[in-house]
Amino acid sequence: MATLRVATCQFPVSSDVDANHAWVRRQIETAVERGADVAHFPEGALSGYAGTDFASFDGFEWDRLRDAADQVRALARQLGVWVVVGSAHRLRPPHKPHNSVYVINGAGDVVDRYDKRFCSGDPDGRSGDLAHYAPGDHHSTWDINGITCGALICHDYRYPELYRAYKRHGVDVVFHSFHAANAPREQVEAIGAAIGPALRTLNPAPTFTYPGLTMPATMTAAAASSHVWISCSNSSARESMWPAFFLRADGITIGRLRRNAPGVLVSTVDTEQEIYDSTASWRDRAMEGFLHSGTLPRDDDRSANRTAL
Repeated sequence: MATLRVATCQFPVSSDVDANHAWVRRQIETAVERGADVAHFPEGALSGYAGTDFASFDGFEWDRLRDAADQVRALARQLGVWVVVGSAHRLRPPHKPHNSVYVINGAGDVVDRYDKRFCSGDPDGRSGDLAHYAPGDHHSTWDINGITCGALICHDYRYPELYRAYKRHGVDVVFHSFHAANAPREQVEAIGAAIGPALRTLNPAPTFTYPGLTMPATMTAAAASSHVWISCSNSSARESMWPAFFLRADGITIGRLRRNAPGVLVSTVDTEQEIYDSTASWRDRAMEGFLHSGTLPRDDDRSANRTAL
């Protein structure tokens, strides 16, 4: 039986690398105490998130960030635990950094790095993520306990093609790191007002905002349609749009933390568990471009004639 114990972690990510590192360290230790094989952290967990937690990378303390990452590696090696942690990854000037997650194994080695592929912002690169980060161009997969894992970051959730691509690579668990937090209350209220109060009762969510509505719903759909388990880690810095949670491969939420509060959620992935999957028979065909089930009635003129009753 292939099982994996995942600790989905959230804390108030900030611009203070030392404070972020302290949170990461404490929550890794908590994860290990609770029997986790891997600790998963939000987008920008070590570095903070440019444009939200701090204005820009001008004057950023890269050496301090490198030291924090090395200490996380050392702790992973000491405790024998995997760590999937968000951070900025410096490139050579004039290139902007990548928005990344480092995948660190129980020996303290960085076995891969996922770079956010769909950075938000306009094509001119002056807004959103693209004002601060350079996009990536690759998938990242690795195995823990014989279970194939993959990584995505925040705005990537808007592109279901990424989940389908991971499914083609045999991925069972996706570690999706988010940073939808550190928003002033007035901004949260303004976003909700733009949606319209009349729709509130039809759209229950942790916060009545576009992120609060669409992110959890899209993750549920991604888990169910691609039949993958998903760890959704988010920053808990006020105001957080939603709390970290964990999804089973049938789209069922099996654990959730409290919004605006630090916490560690430990969930068990069991790839041998019998889970409802209504698309199992046809998913591979759909991914290959055969967008129907069964056998088509090619020789029936009443099927071919689409303007006759």
